[in-house]
Amino acid sequence: MRPPFDPTLYLVTDTELCSPRPVADVVRAAVAGGVTAVQVRDKHASRRDLLALTRAVRDALADRPDVPVVVNDAVDVALLAGADGVHVGQDDLPAVEVRALLGPDRLLGLSVESADDLATALRLPPGTVDVVGLSPVWATPTKPEAGPGLGLEAVGELVRTAHAGGLLAVAIGGIDAGRAAAAAATGVDGVCVVSAVCAAADPHAAAATLRAAISPAAAR
Repeated sequence: MRPPFDPTLYLVTDTELCSPRPVADVVRAAVAGGVTAVQVRDKHASRRDLLALTRAVRDALADRPDVPVVVNDAVDVALLAGADGVHVGQDDLPAVEVRALLGPDRLLGLSVESADDLATALRLPPGTVDVVGLSPVWATPTKPEAGPGLGLEAVGELVRTAHAGGLLAVAIGGIDAGRAAAAAATGVDGVCVVSAVCAAADPHAAAATLRAAISPAAAR
């Protein structure tokens, strides 16, 4: 049985932006402020270091089993660390094969950068993918290779298509406190942030501000 997944405010970690603070400390504070899901991402870390990082994040959230921890790209690390799932991009291992490695009890996210990507995802066997990450909404310096932003109108169309196919959808790319409400208004199930929390002087306050912007009732 797959763990519950509430992506309302989905934090994707960036070790450099968190520095000199440990990523796990930033994550703990951000979750206390309203983050509902965490993806551990460090493109520059060795597998060994990524494993240690993922375990540190899981340990930091030991008292918050309601907050799933997902690993970016590294299926082996996710399995070794006992993470709740994996998120893969268009150039990573094929989703069907990742699902085979993960088994039925972990979450699988997939980055989608176009209507064609989403159409391909929807043709996968049912249950392969749980959530698609619509990327990027706006161009972002944390992932310059993602190219120009999709824009809000295109994101809204992709969300409706994903929902019709039974998939959750989250928005990522260039989202900060000033843009979070507009991103949420597209109908996504959640918004993903990186620098808006990882680079914040006070991750708890930053997360609380974002949560209030995207779900005012929940933040009261």
